[in-house]
Amino acid sequence: MRAVLEQLEARRSEARLGGGQKRIDAQHAKGKLTARERIDVLLDEGSFEEFDMYVTHRTTEFGMAEQKVAGDGVVTGWGTINGRLVYVFSQDFTVLGGSLSETHAQKICKIMDMAMRNGAPVIGLNDSGGARIQEGVASLAGYADVFKRNVDASGVVPQISVIMGPCAGGAVYSPAMTDFIFMVRDSSYMFVTGPDVVKTVTNEIVTAEELGGARTHTSKSSVADGAYENDIEALEQVRLLFDFLPLNNREKPPVRPFHDDPARLEKRLDTLIPDSAAKPYDMKELILAIADEGDFFEIQEAFARNIITGFMRIEGQSVGVVANQPMVLAGCLDIDSSRKAARFVRFCDAFSIPILTLVDVPGFLPGTAQEYGGVIKHGAKLLFAYSQATVPMVTLITRKAYGGAYDVMASKHIGADINYAWPTAEIAVMGAKGATEILYRSELGDAEKIAARTKEYEERFANPFVAAERGFIDEVIMPHSSRRRIARAFAALRGKKLDAPWKKHDTIPL
Repeated sequence: MRAVLEQLEARRSEARLGGGQKRIDAQHAKGKLTARERIDVLLDEGSFEEFDMYVTHRTTEFGMAEQKVAGDGVVTGWGTINGRLVYVFSQDFTVLGGSLSETHAQKICKIMDMAMRNGAPVIGLNDSGGARIQEGVASLAGYADVFKRNVDASGVVPQISVIMGPCAGGAVYSPAMTDFIFMVRDSSYMFVTGPDVVKTVTNEIVTAEELGGARTHTSKSSVADGAYENDIEALEQVRLLFDFLPLNNREKPPVRPFHDDPARLEKRLDTLIPDSAAKPYDMKELILAIADEGDFFEIQEAFARNIITGFMRIEGQSVGVVANQPMVLAGCLDIDSSRKAARFVRFCDAFSIPILTLVDVPGFLPGTAQEYGGVIKHGAKLLFAYSQATVPMVTLITRKAYGGAYDVMASKHIGADINYAWPTAEIAVMGAKGATEILYRSELGDAEKIAARTKEYEERFANPFVAAERGFIDEVIMPHSSRRRIARAFAALRGKKLDAPWKKHDTIPL
């Protein structure tokens, strides 16, 4: 019996070495952890239960019969993060470059199927050279099997991808269909076609980092939601995000202990809005003032910075935040910010996370670039997302809420439950200056008259009370009481139930 146990432990030790010590050392030399080390950082200590440690590929072509390694380049199983169940796969670059084979894909599909059956999230740690060329179409079929499961799991269990090395060709489409993508700076990249192909086809000379590195995908393409300095930081951030999310679409998000008085007053908010309507302020100050312990996990911080998205807690409850940022483009909505916010709203709605919307929006960004780029349809995505949402929604207008952008930003008219405004709010079709120039066009030559007309318009319409008189604003509140009023609003909405009309699916303007 002892000999059998020793044989088992020897096989386990060999499997844990992956591609061998030399390749592990090469991985470390690049500043990267191995597949198993990453799992150890991600999960609670001692919680990982591995599946299919001894699986190998079945290929014999191109000398592959002599290149069989236990596990076949991916470590799969389940464990816990802060005691909550999660399924994980971690690609092992030390084994054939982490390339995806038929059996490699089957291992991933197996834990995705288990995650769906048991209602738990899936986290993928990606570090792969792509399809295993030696297997041909079988490898491509493996990718498609994974893709189908990504789609089936969408909106059922949260899916998180961490890109920790190369992710190229067909490999990029699985992370692209997950809910969140994180990258590691200077060691991870994603692209459909690499620099060599780009040079051959288009004559462009570009590095892998420029084409598909973390900076590109967090600030330009919006493919990634965040980028971090190293493997450990990225995995620690995933643990933080995980704590905001429910395990599946039938559960409520977790409630965490909190030590912050929900009725806390923030006197500094009474002076947050500048005297000049043209002067910006940082909306993040308001977010941090409202959140429990000032804790806010931002999503896509580097992309479309004119809108802020992320998670906070109020009375220990997870809340999704969408907020215009006056510091960037005056908080205007545009193509990128509309897409960013719409995707976030839809995620929150899919997983029963209440939504807080903080509004200071002068309108949609004008210009031919926006119109030619399809701002009409992209703006409609955000309108659609809010209108479709059934979770509790609270809106607070701090200053400007002009034109169609007022409607789009979770107004009462499209389904928000409770709408507050500060006394500094200006809810109107447009700003006083523009409105005056249209209404009193015949008087434009008389500066004094126009100034008087502008002041008259401001006094009459540039305030929250016209909307409040019509019931579009539920209450005009003091800025310092914002946390207390918002906390009480969400508490009152915890039992919200809203049944949408039956449909096979919507036809959102993609």
